[in-house]
Amino acid sequence: MLRIITLNLNGIRSAWSKGFPAWASSQGADVICLQELKAQLPDLADEMLAPQGFHAFYHCAEKKGYSGVGLWCREKPDAVIEGIGNAEFDAEGRYLRADFGSLSVISLYVPSGSSSPERQEAKFRFLDIFYPQLVELARCGREVVICADWNIAQREIDLKNWKSNQKNSGFLPEERAWIGRVLAEAGWVDAYRRLHPDATDESYTWWSNRGQAWAKNVGWRLDYQLATPSLARKAVAASVYKERRFSDHAPLVIDYEWSAIA
Repeated sequence: MLRIITLNLNGIRSAWSKGFPAWASSQGADVICLQELKAQLPDLADEMLAPQGFHAFYHCAEKKGYSGVGLWCREKPDAVIEGIGNAEFDAEGRYLRADFGSLSVISLYVPSGSSSPERQEAKFRFLDIFYPQLVELARCGREVVICADWNIAQREIDLKNWKSNQKNSGFLPEERAWIGRVLAEAGWVDAYRRLHPDATDESYTWWSNRGQAWAKNVGWRLDYQLATPSLARKAVAASVYKERRFSDHAPLVIDYEWSAIA
């Protein structure tokens, strides 16, 4: 069995103080994909650089306190690849890939466009640049799973208040069409949705810090594991962990019947 967890930490040091490492160590995960580190390597304590039971890899943003992705791997990968080959977005620390035999696991952090029109334009640039890479990854002959905060809710069932958010970043028609194209044309499968095609409120992975969104479960499903079709068919269990909070996001846990990581 292969267990992969993905979580936007909203700051690794913040999540650490809320008990994330002990929980992570107890989950029996083979790979944990992390987004939004909000730290650079010199900021990380020794136990963050070498968490118990894992080999840790990080791709940090050049800007302090911003973005960044990580991979915690139970077994040492054959190779680790940083970045998508684009200077603008590689400087923001948004992509980290680990290869294990014929399997690749990717931690990805898609830009948010909610803070300003300029950041929304940057998000659209990223989507345009990354789509051909998604097509290539799907056809590379490897089994791949991309664990990401996509910052997009694709369908109406993916957020509580869809009607009032149709003109807001994360639920714009262009963004929804993009991820729809990723699934329909580029060949990727949403592993959670394959197992839970109609799930609504239990599928949310992010809640605003405003307006008691968590207490009222006014959430969005922004965190997906997209897998190549044959790997997605091996997904046997998928859940969002909500018993404890380490971030404004919740961990997405998916088990695959796969033995590539021994």
